[in-house]
Amino acid sequence: MRRHSIPDDLVQTQRAWTATYRQLADQPGRTELRRRLLRLSQQLAARPMSPAERAELRRRARSGG
Repeated sequence: MRRHSIPDDLVQTQRAWTATYRQLADQPGRTELRRRLLRLSQQLAARPMSPAERAELRRRARSGG
């Protein structure tokens, strides 16, 4: 299987997205969290990636590697 090249800054963005999503789930209605989640979502969407690369990104963000 081919190893996907995922930049570290993108992994950090995915980690920040996940953390913000969890905070928003715990504190619904927080405008600053919604805005941060939207900004992070835009940063992630701006990178063209295949579904396999997106899955690898999420895996790396979860594993810390």
